[in-house]
Amino acid sequence: MNLNSLALFAAALFVAAVAPGPGVLALVARVTTEGLRPVLPFLLALWVGELIWLVAAVSGLSALALAFHDIFVVLKWLGVAYLCFLAWRMWTCSVGERAELPRGKSGLANFLAGFALTLSNPKVMVFYVALLPSLVDVRGMTPLGLGKLALTALLAIMTAHLAWAFTAAWARQWLRTSHARRLANRISATAMGGAAAAIATR
Repeated sequence: MNLNSLALFAAALFVAAVAPGPGVLALVARVTTEGLRPVLPFLLALWVGELIWLVAAVSGLSALALAFHDIFVVLKWLGVAYLCFLAWRMWTCSVGERAELPRGKSGLANFLAGFALTLSNPKVMVFYVALLPSLVDVRGMTPLGLGKLALTALLAIMTAHLAWAFTAAWARQWLRTSHARRLANRISATAMGGAAAAIATR
C-alpha cells in the first residue's frame, strides 16, 4: 500500500468523520451538556467501532473484489450518491435537529452507548463497505497493509472527533446557537460534496 493511497483514504475518512452525522452530533451534545472528561469512554467506543468496521470490510471485500469487479464499480457510484445525499441533507437540515443518545452514569454505560451507535451508524457502514474499495486496493491486502490502514484510520478519526470534542468543550455556549449549527452544516456539506467529486473522478 503506497503513501498516496493512505493519504487519500485518510483525507476521505477525516471528511466523513468530521461531518456532523449521528456520531458527531451525539458527541457534541454530550460534551456540551456533560463536559469533556465524562465523554472519554464514549469517544473510545467510537474509535473501536470504526476499527471493527474497517477490519470486517477489508476481510470480506478482499476476496469478493477479485471476482466481482463490476459490483464494486456499482458500489463506488452508490457511495458517491450517498455522499451527495449527505451533503444535501447537511445543507438543508433544520438547525434545531439534535442527536439523542441513551445516557449512562458510568464509564461502561458511556462506552456501550458509543459502541452501539457506531456499529449501527449507516454513514459508517456505507463508508467502509461502499467507499473503501474505491480508495484503496483491498484485493492484495496484507496484514502489514491492514495495520497501516488501521493506524491511518485511527489517526484520522481521532483528529476529527477530538477537534469536535475540544471545540464543544471550549465553546459550549456558542455551539448552542442556531447560527453556529447552520455554519457547521454548510461547511461540512461543502466538504462532503468535494469528497464525492474526488471519488467520482477516480
